[in-house]
Amino acid sequence: MRLVSNLPCATKEEDHVTIAMSDGVRLSARIWRPTSSDEEPVPAVLEYIPYRKRDLTAVRDSIHHPYIAGHGYACVRVDLRGTGESEGVLTDEYLEREQSDAEEVLAWLAEQPWCDGTTGMMGISWGAFAALQVAARRPPSLRAIVIASFTDDRYADDMHYMGGALLSDNLAEAGTMFAYATCPPDPAVVGERWRDMWHERLENARPWVLEWLRHQRRDDYWRHASVCEDYRAVRCPVLASSGWADGYSNAVTRLLGHLDVPRKGLIGPWSHKYPHLGEPGPAIGYLQEVVRWWDHWLKGVDNGVMDGPMLRTWMQDSVPPSTSYEERPGRWVSEPQWPSPNVEPVAHPLTRHRIGDPGDTPPGQEPHGAALTVQSPLSVGQFAGKWASYNAPPDLPYDQREEDGGSLVFDTEALTERVEILGSPSVELELSVSEPVAMVAARLSDVAPDGRATRVTYGLLNLTHRDAIGTPEPLEPGRRYRARVQLNGVAQAFPPGHRIRLSLSTSYWPLAWPPPKPVLLSVYEGASTLTLPVRRDRDRDRSSEDEPQRPFGEPEGAPPIATTRLTPPEQRWDVKRDLVGYRSELEIVKDAGTQRFDDIGLDVGRRAYERYTAVADDFTSVGGESTWTMRFHRDGWETRVVTSTVLRCGETEFTVDATLDGYEGDRRVFSRSWNETLPRDCL
Repeated sequence: MRLVSNLPCATKEEDHVTIAMSDGVRLSARIWRPTSSDEEPVPAVLEYIPYRKRDLTAVRDSIHHPYIAGHGYACVRVDLRGTGESEGVLTDEYLEREQSDAEEVLAWLAEQPWCDGTTGMMGISWGAFAALQVAARRPPSLRAIVIASFTDDRYADDMHYMGGALLSDNLAEAGTMFAYATCPPDPAVVGERWRDMWHERLENARPWVLEWLRHQRRDDYWRHASVCEDYRAVRCPVLASSGWADGYSNAVTRLLGHLDVPRKGLIGPWSHKYPHLGEPGPAIGYLQEVVRWWDHWLKGVDNGVMDGPMLRTWMQDSVPPSTSYEERPGRWVSEPQWPSPNVEPVAHPLTRHRIGDPGDTPPGQEPHGAALTVQSPLSVGQFAGKWASYNAPPDLPYDQREEDGGSLVFDTEALTERVEILGSPSVELELSVSEPVAMVAARLSDVAPDGRATRVTYGLLNLTHRDAIGTPEPLEPGRRYRARVQLNGVAQAFPPGHRIRLSLSTSYWPLAWPPPKPVLLSVYEGASTLTLPVRRDRDRDRSSEDEPQRPFGEPEGAPPIATTRLTPPEQRWDVKRDLVGYRSELEIVKDAGTQRFDDIGLDVGRRAYERYTAVADDFTSVGGESTWTMRFHRDGWETRVVTSTVLRCGETEFTVDATLDGYEGDRRVFSRSWNETLPRDCL
């Protein structure tokens, strides 16, 4: 990244400004703005998240907010109520209070003497959720948003439930927020009342996974703040981005297809990262694009930001399987609109272990042919990687050959020419199952001539949700059904000599929670199809001046704040198998080590530990654990929060055992535990 300190505008920073809400709670803001804004007001840009602006996001914030401010904007970073130095408590995500707070913050910004009355919102992940959800509420000052790594559908396309199947990230992310929402404010900012503020958070805390497991269907809890319920509510321009390695790879194209406002989409090869910090690379000059977006929509500059294609995306070339990549080879391609006229859905029949050519009739087969069966072991899924990759620790899927051994596999013949896909593949299955609750995981892989199989994309379907995601109905064992499995969107090129593989399994642990019992799945050949979104290779047919090969500049940002590394980070992703007791285990360590923030003299440490276990093929033996330790230290002040959440299951219920402990120095000053049982609902 090119660090830029000579920016068009000199800036100043206010590291703690309080904003009063209508109920008396005061939120803490950090503001960067041009020094000239005292006399010449500028638009304000808000990033609104719960991740502690003073420390945990301080380095990232220092790279992009001063950069944007240096181009003539007041950049405002606000922690949600109950986080950082903001008062109150945070008890769940995307609540009505959170969104009304955001509207009040925007109104406050618009009234400041250094603001010209115009605002925008930007963010990644929670910040992008917030911006999109608030945009749907149409606050009067909000003129445009910039969002990265988000979803418009909280139930069907988030970390909770995928195709009606329970994701293990539902536990992992609940564990993350259990820790983040119970950290103390900094006494250097809030003074002696820090302890009262902290204990208010501790006293009101609950493991978020409990609430998320109470809503196993698509009910009003999930419909709230899901913009897909009414796309017409969004009336401001949207710049949306994500990455193919991220769990949020689908929402960009959905917004492009459904919104009726000026909009642009950008999808790179990245994991859950801002594009200017994108991993795997190539990272891009995203902040330059953001500034151009704000210049046009917040300042009225006629800079051609809406010229060119609606969508730019990285068409990924074939790579060997790996759990991490520094760079993904490929090229930028563009689409004038979405759905794109250059992408055609091509249906391939599934025959006996073969993906047929379009229009093929299986030799000697009737439309409802013989059954192909599979009953997957619980080991299928141990190389699946993370639902949302962060690229640290290495968390992408590994070689799929071992996974394929427990799956029903269909291959094309070796390709004679390059095939490119862009969009969401789907699998239409005629099937029957042996149990009333069953799931199918569908994986699409690029198989090299030497047999190595790189997973390209995948999809899950809890078959009780076969008619409508979110409204399950038990299956009748032995009865034939038709079900459609939607795979995640992707842009992928398959070279000549390679094969395309579809793999179907009845479990995918620990990425997704398995059904209560092992299931025998029967798939009927000749009546089942794989549909690929095949992209016509127009980029190679036109002249090079029509679309630049490198449409983005080099990544830029402001110099990050100074930090000192005190202890090294640790990252592990270990798969273990005990061939005596038949116990399998996935162990994940994400330890950020201890880092000193030099400007405030604060030492911060974070350690996350996850473990997912199973015994043999006992589907009720699976369990997950998420443990977090957060440490804060300065001379005369030392605190620690330790959280643990354990999720187990029987055939008819889930059990949650959780603990929360707060420490001052070595003395435990708060402790609480939870032990609750919740019913399984067709899950």
